[in-house]
Amino acid sequence: MQHPATVSSVLAARLQAMPKAEIHVHIEGATDAETFYQLAQRHRVDLPANSLGEWKEYFEFRSFPHFIQVYTAAARCLQTPDDYKLIIERFFQRQSEQNIVYTEASLSASFLTQKFEDEAILDAIAAGLEAGRAQYGVRVNLIPDIAREIPDSQTRVLEFVLKGKERGLFIGLGVGGLEAGYPPELFTETFAQARQQGLRVVAHAGEVVGTRSIWGAVNSLQAERIGHGIRCLDDPQLVEVLRQRQIPLEVSPQSNYCLGVVGREQPHPIRQMVDAGLYCTVNSDDPAMFSTSLNNEYLTLASQGFSWEELWQFNLNTLAATFLSATEKAKYDAQWQAFLISTAM
Repeated sequence: MQHPATVSSVLAARLQAMPKAEIHVHIEGATDAETFYQLAQRHRVDLPANSLGEWKEYFEFRSFPHFIQVYTAAARCLQTPDDYKLIIERFFQRQSEQNIVYTEASLSASFLTQKFEDEAILDAIAAGLEAGRAQYGVRVNLIPDIAREIPDSQTRVLEFVLKGKERGLFIGLGVGGLEAGYPPELFTETFAQARQQGLRVVAHAGEVVGTRSIWGAVNSLQAERIGHGIRCLDDPQLVEVLRQRQIPLEVSPQSNYCLGVVGREQPHPIRQMVDAGLYCTVNSDDPAMFSTSLNNEYLTLASQGFSWEELWQFNLNTLAATFLSATEKAKYDAQWQAFLISTAM
């Protein structure tokens, strides 16, 4: 992937090399076209393509309706628990190649629980995490989410996530999927139970729906982080609440461009968010499906005028916004400061 021409090669190399954290990325959406094609061949799943080349072309983002078609077709390829083991292992590889040393990633639990028995899929997830850690030396924690367009799945998902928490596989619960028509208030009780059981809670909000969705995530769900959240700028009162509470916002610029949330001719509003004192982090969301990467997200912002110091601060913000313990954060921070000194420009 080429970086924007306006970014110096020195800065691009430093962004690639810097140790990074990421807190808003979907395992399924990070899985590349070739992996899904291999699984389709293995399970004899019909794809809307007759070759790997055609599938790769189909896989490229065109529009939001097309994105949903691609996601649906790709999800059909995941037929067995071992398929999830495979995509988790490959996720570790992708993160390692970008020097992402710590990740909190999402899994679409509403779909998992429809397809598989709990113990079988939990065993596969555990095997994928163990193999990934052993081979690539980076760390990934999982936060399964409820598909908000399937609200009836939420109780089942919570049961599943709590079983995974007992096994040390999951650290939290999220809600994602189609925002329009499925407000956060539908999930208030489930999120309250999750918090009571020691799960960390996060919510997608304020991506394609306005400020009301973010208010619901903050007040009804008591979400500790907001996925996307860029529509907060439409409400000065909400901006002030987010600023005062310093609730982390998981911003994914290329996702916003691809889905038309932000026009491609416009600079991303993360500059306005930072200027307003909001707590912003940088993430890749569904990188394989949006033809991006976390490195590319940083390069995008660099091409829009963000300095190395500002980009480094986003990275520090992301580490601080993780659900790691203070001791674990301090350990990473020390390693990162050593990197900063060794690569001083």
